[in-house]
Amino acid sequence: MQERKLISFAVPCYNSETYMDGCIQSLLTAKEDIEIIIIDDGSKDGTGAIADEYARQYPDIVRAVHQMNGGHGEGVNVGLAHANGLYYKVVDSDDKLDAAALARLMRILREHLAKGCEADLYIVNFVYDKALEGREFTRHYKKQIPVNTLCGWESVKRFHTSEMLLMHSLVYKTDLLKASGTVLPKHTFYVDNIFSYKPLPFMKKLYYLDVDLYRYFIGREDQSVNLHNIVRRYEQQIRVMKEMINAYSFEEISRMSKGLRRYMLHSLSVIMMLTQMFVSCGVTERKQRKQDLKALWRYIRCRDRRLYKKLRYRSYNALVAWMPFPLLRFTTLTGYKYYRRRLACS
Repeated sequence: MQERKLISFAVPCYNSETYMDGCIQSLLTAKEDIEIIIIDDGSKDGTGAIADEYARQYPDIVRAVHQMNGGHGEGVNVGLAHANGLYYKVVDSDDKLDAAALARLMRILREHLAKGCEADLYIVNFVYDKALEGREFTRHYKKQIPVNTLCGWESVKRFHTSEMLLMHSLVYKTDLLKASGTVLPKHTFYVDNIFSYKPLPFMKKLYYLDVDLYRYFIGREDQSVNLHNIVRRYEQQIRVMKEMINAYSFEEISRMSKGLRRYMLHSLSVIMMLTQMFVSCGVTERKQRKQDLKALWRYIRCRDRRLYKKLRYRSYNALVAWMPFPLLRFTTLTGYKYYRRRLACS
């Protein structure tokens, strides 16, 4: 039987011909210990041909998968279906991994596997890279998770405000990720919120490696995090919020270990706050947006009354849930701009 690679890197690509080389080259520094699965998501440019050329040049490392357009989430799903590595990580085609940090991660993985003490989930830092402005901001977890220590959720401290585990920071054990049944919806943005939430209860052993591995590029006008796109695609964020609500009931979450339970509720609260911002910040279709937000709260209440009470009255959302819609828009938009300024000034 062929020995499994250490990590399967999935690179979902859609019309990525102008920047995907930088991403793939940054992964190739790990050489034969990894596999790179390039998912061409129905691109209309030269993305597919570039993927095929990498597969030809590096047949023992790179695989090219071509599919009809299904969106970023479907690219993640297809990558996982093809993954043979012990661990699975998603890298967006316009982002990169730091070579020195990747080498450190690979070395730690080899050491842990040799000792039989590998983690289910490796957590790393990521960098908001505003290269066009010459600015960057690093998200680390030194205050929440023991550094360079194998631990369980009971050792994880409270996350505050916008502090979150995002897709960029996570390296999942492949078999456990598949066992979690995490399937991301097609043609939907912001599915990374689901990917960073649903698998967590399946990951019992954690290891936080304090290295700046992932460089998350911010600056393209077509990016999903662009404010214009965030507001325009609010219905997709509502879809994501519903998927997260459906993943675990309040009763199931309440039975989880303290650190995990606390984080899962924190994650839901933050994403619900973001969802309210997505919906309320639009300047058009205000009546429809207001109705859609009310419908989402009704959906949560009907689905799980205890979870509804937690999110609406005993979380960050309690600060804004009572507000008239115009005031909600002003408050959430102001908070968003403040947060963006913090990143810009870092």
